[in-house]
Amino acid sequence: MTILQSMKMAFKQLKTSKLRSFLTMLGIIIGVASVILLVSLGKGVTQEVNSQMGDLGSNLITVMNTSVNPNDKISYDDAMKYQNIDGVKSVSPELSGQVNAAYDYQTKNVKVIGTNDQYRGARSLDLENGRFLLPIDIEYGQKVAVLGPSVASDLFGFANPVGETVRLNGLPYKVVGVLKEKGASMMGSSDDQIFIPIMAAQRMLKDTNVRTIYVETKSADVVDPVVSTLESRLSIQMNEKEDDTSSQTGPKYQVINQQEILNAFNTISSTLTTALGAIAAISLVVGGIGIMNIMLVSVSERTREIGIRKALGAKKRAILMQFLIESVVISVVGGIIGIIIGASGAAVFGSVANIPSGITAGTIIFSFAFSLCIGVIFGIAPANKAAKLRPIDALRSE
Repeated sequence: MTILQSMKMAFKQLKTSKLRSFLTMLGIIIGVASVILLVSLGKGVTQEVNSQMGDLGSNLITVMNTSVNPNDKISYDDAMKYQNIDGVKSVSPELSGQVNAAYDYQTKNVKVIGTNDQYRGARSLDLENGRFLLPIDIEYGQKVAVLGPSVASDLFGFANPVGETVRLNGLPYKVVGVLKEKGASMMGSSDDQIFIPIMAAQRMLKDTNVRTIYVETKSADVVDPVVSTLESRLSIQMNEKEDDTSSQTGPKYQVINQQEILNAFNTISSTLTTALGAIAAISLVVGGIGIMNIMLVSVSERTREIGIRKALGAKKRAILMQFLIESVVISVVGGIIGIIIGASGAAVFGSVANIPSGITAGTIIFSFAFSLCIGVIFGIAPANKAAKLRPIDALRSE
């Protein structure tokens, strides 16, 4: 009997007992679908985060003043001195707070960001209308504002707000620009924020202490030496020593390398994705046990058939191949159904969550190959049992 004939008999056997065949496949279907869904979603999340972080660039350094000591202040002028460090392209201090924004009868509580003209490039912000902050706006602390798209929509509806005046905590600010919609990211969303010159923000918020500074280097190659220089300057500025015995238990500042965050996230994400895939693969093993159980039952039910075939001259190898192919067909058909369900689920979830589906040919091939191996491994015992039956004993069975 050829392999093609064995496959035809296997499909005929599946059609004969459709419900039992489906229940036998169910473990494989669930296992393959789970592996593809979880691994694809894990990769999709990783791709989305890499995309968001990539937009900011691997040459962005974030300096955060975390000191609780009121004397450990970083002023705007102090921050802008980092511009003279070798390899630094731009410096963008950030001073933030909550304000009440009002236009006509519309009001909204929003986050205001006081910064300079270099902030747009460092944070990769695009304009929908108008312009961003200019150096002259920063120098004179002019009352101009750039709105995030959500703020513009809430206050002005479908009208163009450029040239209009909004009141921030009661003070009039002329709208000079509106940003393009960017959506949420790991570093927050600019869509629901208002950007004003940092000098104006200092007056409005009555605060001159800059808590966050974005330092953009000329290339990714000089990030490490720039980080070292920044840490050295901050340590001297804040009188921080290794044996510091002040009441503050944590560090007074943090210098965060964007690329290090991305590498750490990718490592964690890869580990979690692999773990989730391995957990899902356990159900494939359970499905394989189900296949072996049903095939053993099938051998018992078809003992007389086996005896007749052997009496007519069928060799042990032919019987072995017949039942092994039946096991593999069940596993492969279940795997194909699982691939379809898993890939469709990942695509739908990715579309709903607005992230890449993460489906790759490698994941699909691995899942298919794994289900094939399950069919072979768990089909060997029943096939071997059928092949070892003696014709006389098989013909005597009822």
